[in-house]
Amino acid sequence: MRHALLALSAGAALVAASLSPAAAQVSETAAGNMINADGGEIGTITFQQTPAGVLITTDISDLPEGEHGFHIHETGKCDASDGFKSAGGHYAGGMKHGFLVEGGPHPGDMPNVTVGSDGVLKVSVLNTMVSVKGGENPLLDDDGSALMIHSGADDYESQPAGDAGNRIACAVIE
Repeated sequence: MRHALLALSAGAALVAASLSPAAAQVSETAAGNMINADGGEIGTITFQQTPAGVLITTDISDLPEGEHGFHIHETGKCDASDGFKSAGGHYAGGMKHGFLVEGGPHPGDMPNVTVGSDGVLKVSVLNTMVSVKGGENPLLDDDGSALMIHSGADDYESQPAGDAGNRIACAVIE
C-alpha cells in the first residue's frame, strides 16, 4: 500500500510517494528552534502527530532565496561550529535516499522547499513515514532527531543524501 507525503505552501499541494503510515497518538507534539550556520536563531518549527503522520510547520526567516533540501536527520544535535555534522545523516530507517530510487525514500526525505526573495519559509509538510513519539520511526527516540535545511535542492536520487549541498539551518526536535 502506498501513502502520500504532502507539502502545502501558499495553498498549493505537492504530493510525493511514501511507503507506510506513522502510528502514534494524535495529541503528541514537538518543536524546535531553527538556527543558522552562525548559531543565530532564525525561526521555529512545530511537529504535530496526526492520524496520517506528522504535520511539520515552519516559520523561518533569513534564508537564501531558492530551492532547498529539507530533511529530518538522525541525531538531535545542531552544533553550528561543525557545520551541523553533529546531526548525523538522514533519518534513514533502513531505506535508500530519494523519491526516484528503488528502495527509497528515507523516512527523513521530504520534498524540497522554496524560499522567496524575502528569505521567509512558511510551509506545512505531512511526513507519513515518521511519528513524533513511539510508533514507526519516532522523532523523539533515544538520541533525538533534527530538521535540516540544505543550501541547494535535493535531486531525489544521489546517495546517501541527494547532493543538496551544505547544511545551512538546523533545529533540534524536542
